[in-house]
Amino acid sequence: MSPSTEHDAIQPHGGVLIDRVADPERAAELKKRAGTLPRLDLHVRELADLEMIASGAFSPLDGFMCKANYQRVVAEGRLENGLPWTIPVTLSASKEQASRLKAGGEVALWAKPEQGGKLHAVLEVQEVYDRDQAREAQAVYGTTETKHPGVAQLHELGELYVGGKIWLVEKRTPPFPAHHNDPRATRAYFRDKGWKRIAAFQTRNPIHRAHEYLTKVALEIADGILIHPLVGYTKEDDIPAETRMKCYEALLAGYYPKDRVLLSTLPAAMRYAGPKEAIFHAIMRKNYGCTHFIVGRDHAGVGSYYGSYDAQKEFDKYQPEEMGITPLRFENSFYCNKCGAMASQKTCPHTDADRVSLSGTKVRELLRAGQEPPPEFSRPEVARILIDAMKG
Repeated sequence: MSPSTEHDAIQPHGGVLIDRVADPERAAELKKRAGTLPRLDLHVRELADLEMIASGAFSPLDGFMCKANYQRVVAEGRLENGLPWTIPVTLSASKEQASRLKAGGEVALWAKPEQGGKLHAVLEVQEVYDRDQAREAQAVYGTTETKHPGVAQLHELGELYVGGKIWLVEKRTPPFPAHHNDPRATRAYFRDKGWKRIAAFQTRNPIHRAHEYLTKVALEIADGILIHPLVGYTKEDDIPAETRMKCYEALLAGYYPKDRVLLSTLPAAMRYAGPKEAIFHAIMRKNYGCTHFIVGRDHAGVGSYYGSYDAQKEFDKYQPEEMGITPLRFENSFYCNKCGAMASQKTCPHTDADRVSLSGTKVRELLRAGQEPPPEFSRPEVARILIDAMKG
């Protein structure tokens, strides 16, 4: 147990909050040595994963996965020691690059020029191993089709994987510094507030009335809520993080109690792995100090690859005590004109004709035309931000 977490509402996954950020002395030594080491330029996903490992957000991982962890995660959704884990966290290399690596040696990890071109970490090589791309795709994403963004990303990686512990020597500047908190910071915030029940809400979209409803229902049973938008890699057709952050700030300023909500960014990369990523997202929020995790319709989904509530069913594959964090399962929500309130299938007896429900396509059409969706669907402040962004 980490001394800094012993009084927290929930322990990190695996019991210890990992810290692989090198202190100044070690960082200086590693940077000096890096010039003599083999080099790997990281894919955008690997670069995000690197910082998530270093900060403890991916606890208990202290580096990129070795073969035993990789294989069991793909086959069973667990780490080698049996701990629930559903997404491979791996570092790739081409055969030519891997030929310069050896177990017991080191490799310098750099950002590609388009990502800043800096040295960010040094990895202690434990092993280099083959990856089974088709098996990984089918097990994690449920498909081998390259039109799935997660599968397409697998094809962008090198042929081999490199496993080993990392030391982060240079942090990237976070995209939204005012809202950036690593797991130690969120845990300290929750301790200072005295929160014992903390719900987390994952989002990569603007929060409309349905999502607002879910978070406020969760807030009824929790001491506080972490609104935790993902601001790492997302698909090109997703709404940009800058626009989304403006929407979150406007919504929280006007419609949430300020002393019971923390807006903090998650610098992770999306996988679009649906059910598997729902578990992964929950584990991350456990490491950030949350005790409950909201799982709605089609969590982390894309296209029609997953059933609407497959992500919720995925939690049934694990015992509550081994997950630690409690899923809060919500059905699709809407405004019902007859109820005169937000509701879901669980609480509303009326028909679709009585419900305000708009498709994503319809909402985009309205916004592009400069028209606000009905207030029962979206707060006007949020709609105006989205309209202005589309005009720009």
